[in-house]
Amino acid sequence: MLPLVTMKTLLRAKCFWRLAIPGSVRELHKDYRIVPPQNFSNYESMKQEFKLETPEYFNFAKDILDQWTNMEKAGKRPSNPAFWWINGNGEEVRWSFEELGSLSRKFANILTEACALKRGDRVIVILPRIPEWWLANVACLRTGTVLIPGTTQLTQRDILYRLQSSKAKCIITDEVLAPAVDAVASKCENLHSKLIVSQKPKDGWGNLKEMMKFWLDLTPSDVIWNTSDTGWAKSAWSSVFSPWIQGACVFAHYLPRFEPTSIFQTLSEFPITVFCSAPTAYRMLIQNDMTSYKFKSLKHCVSAGEPINPEVTEQWRNRTGLDIYEGYGQTETVLICGNFKGMKIKSGSMGKPSPAFDVKILDINGNVLPPGEEGDIGIQVLPNRPLGLFAHYIDNPTKTASTLRGNFYITGDRGYMDEDGYFWFVARSDDIILSSGYRIGPFEVESALIEHPAVAEAAVVSSPDPIRGEVVKAFIVLSHDYKSHDQEQLKKEIQEHVKKITAPYKYPRKVEFIQELPKTISGKIKRNELRKKEWEMI
Repeated sequence: MLPLVTMKTLLRAKCFWRLAIPGSVRELHKDYRIVPPQNFSNYESMKQEFKLETPEYFNFAKDILDQWTNMEKAGKRPSNPAFWWINGNGEEVRWSFEELGSLSRKFANILTEACALKRGDRVIVILPRIPEWWLANVACLRTGTVLIPGTTQLTQRDILYRLQSSKAKCIITDEVLAPAVDAVASKCENLHSKLIVSQKPKDGWGNLKEMMKFWLDLTPSDVIWNTSDTGWAKSAWSSVFSPWIQGACVFAHYLPRFEPTSIFQTLSEFPITVFCSAPTAYRMLIQNDMTSYKFKSLKHCVSAGEPINPEVTEQWRNRTGLDIYEGYGQTETVLICGNFKGMKIKSGSMGKPSPAFDVKILDINGNVLPPGEEGDIGIQVLPNRPLGLFAHYIDNPTKTASTLRGNFYITGDRGYMDEDGYFWFVARSDDIILSSGYRIGPFEVESALIEHPAVAEAAVVSSPDPIRGEVVKAFIVLSHDYKSHDQEQLKKEIQEHVKKITAPYKYPRKVEFIQELPKTISGKIKRNELRKKEWEMI
């Protein structure tokens, strides 16, 4: 029997990302103003007063979701649904917390009874943004089984690797990926249950349609739309845990691909108050005409996944009247730093540390560096390891050990802290460019590049040079209006532009115009692929 935990205690967990919502909707495009936070007075008091009370036993489904069900029944929660899903074809699903609880218990029964899964067993879930993905999450929480999410763009080889390395006993997917699972299932000795979400039966699979039938300082009145792919940790942060801890409504749109017009229409037609998306998405959105859309309910915008360029945040602010609050974290850590409501936003900064973590900039020996000096971003883990940090990499003690340096967990990212305590991202450690003795981070150069009107997107990597060892090379996707311009002249203009924006030694000595940048499934730029291409040419 789990001990009772008060809602007051549980709601303190929201401090992992307390991104406040303004109390009133501001008029878009006009009268931009800073609105004070709703759930705390200011960053300093929040950090000072932060104390995460951890009960001996805790279950998110029982101690959070079911408590919101009780408040719903008692009339102590707004009439917002807990979950709101659309697919663009007129289909719509709305669940209260009570309905979410009932359906997730039925799903949990399938896992424990039909699939004979026990606490600790691993379940791979590869589903698009459909309601069953959320039910699978809650069902696994109820049963103590370990959910391993996968993006729907995984190949047969990817699925085999995940099944074998995780030793998963069950997999849940749809009819698109079921054939790929069947092709490798015989090589996975631990796999004994396969569940499919489909309107049609499939031999060897349990059909969930037949067995059931049915990514923030949020408040219960809020509706959050997080566009993250269901295969990534950000979906757990902002599409499950953060919103439902605070009783907010999770909004989901089944979009086969990211399409700016659909995003604008959805933000205009539905009462979405909080929008969470990757920097790549915001970059794509500002390249489109937004003048005919009004986001009447939208109050708060957040971004995570990779650094967001200052030019993007400025254009978004000019067009919507809303700031973008950037957060920095990892799958291993959840939120490390963030721009919180009530704080001055320094454009390009990751903000200040989450109150849950003691974040420092370290040298190679694990010594804390003073403000202004670049080093490795680390989190103190000794003598007390903070809650929210991963325990270890499964079956890989060597990799786990490599993340520790003295009393700190090393993120693998480089950065610095300024005199005001704000943290600034420089680059992944392996993305740093060493040219003629200078250390150059790609993010600053990329940010300078996209300030030029000809540049729609840019990626910066090291390129071999016989004199300097390495030089900065920029891969550039041109804006539509500049595609017919003389490229040699444009190259010189862009290089001179960067010299004026950043220190002259950082300008890209090499420039290549390309049609599109290579990206991961989640939209992050694959600089390693571009860098490998450059160095293979030696």
